[in-house]
Amino acid sequence: MTDRSSRPPGLPRQSAGTLADRQAALVAALVAGAPLPPGFDARRVGVARSALLHKRSAEVARQWPLLAAGHGRNWRAVFAAWAAQRPTSGSVRDGWDLARQLAAERALPAPAAEELAVREAGWRYDGRTPPRRRRLPALRRAGNVLVVQVAGRVRVWRVPGRRDPKIDWSPSGS
Repeated sequence: MTDRSSRPPGLPRQSAGTLADRQAALVAALVAGAPLPPGFDARRVGVARSALLHKRSAEVARQWPLLAAGHGRNWRAVFAAWAAQRPTSGSVRDGWDLARQLAAERALPAPAAEELAVREAGWRYDGRTPPRRRRLPALRRAGNVLVVQVAGRVRVWRVPGRRDPKIDWSPSGS
């Protein structure tokens, strides 16, 4: 029986582990800020990495439009600075994690704080596992906005007089 692998003729044999290890290292360099593996052109990998960050920021902006709009022209730079050393968890979770971090730093724009409050009221997300719909009632406040979720329905009320864009949320996912 002869070896009929899918390897083109003339290429040296490499173990699958070696190829898989090189591929994993390249992916980590592209999406998670890992060091560039040997044998790759740094400029080309940098261009590909920049394109992937741009694509990723656009995907997050589609899921979190007020978060992106609240940063205006700085959105890509804000997102790229946050995402450069983090592998993606999906656009919903990436936006959620970024919004929570900005809220903790008191740098979350007011419209994005409202968007986060609506998500926090309707969904449970612990930062590690995928978000799940809440079963129990929930109450969140962001600036002059009060968000209530009961029986799967989310209602948003504007509270007169309060202008603080601080968002109150429970990271425990309760």
